[in-house]
Amino acid sequence: MPQSDLSNLIWSVADLLRGDYRQSEYGRVILAFTVLRRLDCVLAPTKQAVLDTQEKMLAQDLPPDRFMRRASGTSFYNGSTLDLSKIIGDQDNIATNLQTYVDAFSPEVRDVFERFNFTEAVDRLVKNKLLYMVTEKFAGFPLHPDQVTNAQMGLVFEELIRKFAEASNDTAGEHFTPREVIRLMVNLLFIEDDDIRPGNNVVRTIYDPTAGTGGMLSVADEYLMEHNPDAALTMYGQELNDMSYAICKADMLIKGQDVRNIIAGNTLSDDGHPDAKFDYMLSNPPFGVEWKKVQKEVQQEHKVQGFNGRFGPGLPRVSDGSLLFLMHLLSKMRPLKDGGSRFGIVLNGSPLFTGGAGSGESEIRRHVLESDLVEAIIGLPTDLFYNTGIATYVWILSNKKPEHRKGKVQLIDASSLWQKMRKSLGSKRREISEEGIGIVTRLFGECIEAQMATLIDAEGKEIGQEVVEAGQAARRAPEGGKVKLRPLSMLLPNKAFGYRQISVERPLRDEDGNVVVGTRGKQKGQPQPDSALRDTEIVPLTEDVQAYFDREVKPHAPDAWIDESKTKTGYEIPFNRHFYVFEPPRELAEIDADLSEVTKNIQRMLVELAG
Repeated sequence: MPQSDLSNLIWSVADLLRGDYRQSEYGRVILAFTVLRRLDCVLAPTKQAVLDTQEKMLAQDLPPDRFMRRASGTSFYNGSTLDLSKIIGDQDNIATNLQTYVDAFSPEVRDVFERFNFTEAVDRLVKNKLLYMVTEKFAGFPLHPDQVTNAQMGLVFEELIRKFAEASNDTAGEHFTPREVIRLMVNLLFIEDDDIRPGNNVVRTIYDPTAGTGGMLSVADEYLMEHNPDAALTMYGQELNDMSYAICKADMLIKGQDVRNIIAGNTLSDDGHPDAKFDYMLSNPPFGVEWKKVQKEVQQEHKVQGFNGRFGPGLPRVSDGSLLFLMHLLSKMRPLKDGGSRFGIVLNGSPLFTGGAGSGESEIRRHVLESDLVEAIIGLPTDLFYNTGIATYVWILSNKKPEHRKGKVQLIDASSLWQKMRKSLGSKRREISEEGIGIVTRLFGECIEAQMATLIDAEGKEIGQEVVEAGQAARRAPEGGKVKLRPLSMLLPNKAFGYRQISVERPLRDEDGNVVVGTRGKQKGQPQPDSALRDTEIVPLTEDVQAYFDREVKPHAPDAWIDESKTKTGYEIPFNRHFYVFEPPRELAEIDADLSEVTKNIQRMLVELAG
């Protein structure tokens, strides 16, 4: 069954709940029972073996836990003789039997159902005389691993959460990231790592501090298994939302991962992996969400621990905490002597340029650029995410840059590499095409500058596009037409994003126009600045300050000087400015002709109306 059809089938349980539950409450019942049915199906083939092992170990007065896990073929088990099919066979005792069945799971699975408040959900279904009908429905859903792969199951969970979010007017994007965005990020994460190629028996770690339902971790695992079945990826994560955490943990259990690596809680105030370092990391933190709730803990760590903690470079404004997650990931990078790290993080446009010189945001940008940690920033299409249509960017950072990348940042404008979706999903109306993912992956992997060539025929109609390396001509230039070029990928030195903010002073003058000078201390005999005439200038780091001052300021204000004590260094990444292409206005004659034609049409319609 196609994943979308299976999602719709499961969500049809909402028809039973309608009337007794609000729309915003459907998801908690449906998601909990979906997890239960999936676990029920996964354990079905080894059910009897687990029960036999339990009986044997107890007879020998041995703790059966470790042996039951081995017998189940997974990292979890259920020690009850019941399953969903047996539970619905005893309608009179369904509530008791269902709770007994859930209580017989191994501890890590019981934790999942505690996060769902499963006992309360069952009690309410009993009260509304719905428990049997809901359980019977789920017992019939085909969720066996032979019918639904782990990857498909992950997509089903995401689709159900999206439906739940829409029904409750919630933000689905807080729970998961579009799969094509994750695939792009995973491609960029692994493409420069030769050790993961086929034949290498390597073990790598990956971490997501905003794990959601585990989609990023799962796609990374699928990529590695596809490219090197001999490799192993150990997954770590932390998630704040109880429901998303429960699904992520259940998914990791089914995949055979150590679920002790998946932590519940707020990553910023209570780091669940305080001493860990990782090979790879991925994150899609919430966009533009304030961090006031954890402000005390974050400011305390910044003040007391400085660069020994996570937030040494500075703190962003309280209204947007996304850069806190970036710094958190920086603190989790494995030292270069131990192999180094690379991570990808999705951010909105604000972290690129918000905050002037000396602000927390600017100091964070300064830290990552002066430390030569930023490999690339990729601008994504708009209308790509489920809960927002704003522009988003993927940052790739690494402390193991190859030689040809050192001292540079690659900017890639992928904003046009999209295709329209057949059906919109919330704010998501577009998706990155497979071709687009391939283009960005190649440009990053080869670390090249390139342009997008739009081919225009002799009649002025666009007939296609192709990517050409900088300095090369389009291979399919149309006869009698033209080629319009716009930048697609560029490499810029780290210093290109830095500037000095200088304070330009002019002298205070008395009523007679004479310069007022200081009379005491260091200011004695020195011109005093007039605060009303004070101004600031932005000087790129790539330019000499004095040369700029002599050229841009002195001709207009010969008496001005620089107060060097107020000079600040700042960094911003004006992404769109670098890719801006000037479109010359149409010829005046062409505009006049259009206006003349419009005027004629209006006059003709007026005549027709009058007649």
